[in-house]
Amino acid sequence: MSTSQFKQAPQPTTLEGHGVRLIPLTPDHADGLRAAAADGALWNLRITSVPEPDQTEAYIATALNGRTEGHMLPFAVTDAASGAILGTTRYHDIVPVVARLEIGYTWYGRSHQRTHVNTACKLMLLEHAFETLGAAVVGWRTDNYNLASQRAIERLGAHRDGIIRHHVLRRDGTVRDTVMYSLLAGEWPEVRAHLRYQLQRGRA
Repeated sequence: MSTSQFKQAPQPTTLEGHGVRLIPLTPDHADGLRAAAADGALWNLRITSVPEPDQTEAYIATALNGRTEGHMLPFAVTDAASGAILGTTRYHDIVPVVARLEIGYTWYGRSHQRTHVNTACKLMLLEHAFETLGAAVVGWRTDNYNLASQRAIERLGAHRDGIIRHHVLRRDGTVRDTVMYSLLAGEWPEVRAHLRYQLQRGRA
């Protein structure tokens, strides 16, 4: 009996559309990620996972270790025309036995926030997860104080599953509650249509 319910095992891949390209994260992306994080000094935000400049290499190494262990697939988010790095995202908490994965560790330089970039990334990641990999469910998780992230996830049409209390240590030493969301394969067609509509209208 197979231990994986995915129809295709998650593997590093390149996804492209709407002027955005997602490419497998490598150590060579360190300088680009540092520059993207410096666009808004994002590491000062206590409710995100953005690395401080001198921690960028370690941040990438942790992501790549997760890929080696089979529970993460990290991407660099780039401009398809120029190749400039805009930020990063990844599949994580990949659970083949139930065909589940989550999308997270997502951040973009400030000048690319509230643009089409996040919508394009989510469309590509969800398309790949449901249509290529055959995921049964895609999840998200976020800090209970990260209201912007919660609104963005809810705009996708994801279901708010609940809150895990006293769950994860923040960078400042406090412990956050984690808000959990999910989208089932049967709900994907309607969400796909909505994301495509938003991109056609030029809305983030």
